[in-house]
Amino acid sequence: GEAGRIAATLSHGAKRQLEIAMCLATAPRVLLLDEPLAGMGAEETGRMLALLASLKTTHAILLVEHDMDAVFKVADRITVMVNGQVIASDVPDRIRADPAVQVAYLGESH
Repeated sequence: GEAGRIAATLSHGAKRQLEIAMCLATAPRVLLLDEPLAGMGAEETGRMLALLASLKTTHAILLVEHDMDAVFKVADRITVMVNGQVIASDVPDRIRADPAVQVAYLGESH
């Protein structure tokens, strides 16, 4: 298993999960995660999203992430920024339907 391995030999995704585990060891109430999915493949991303989904039941999570599909899978509320300005803040279904968000992040124009 992964438990006996030296951290430097872990995959990128396993290192990110280890970092979160190290944070959890300090018993935080809030997790601040900046691009935790960056550089991950589909399988690693899936594992990380499952981990975040399980953690959100016991922790507040502030997630900065450009992978909007991933954000929609785990977020209860989303704030979208463009050039440092908030353009929308709402529940995922409303964010997905927001024309400004569609143009800025989802690559759609209506």
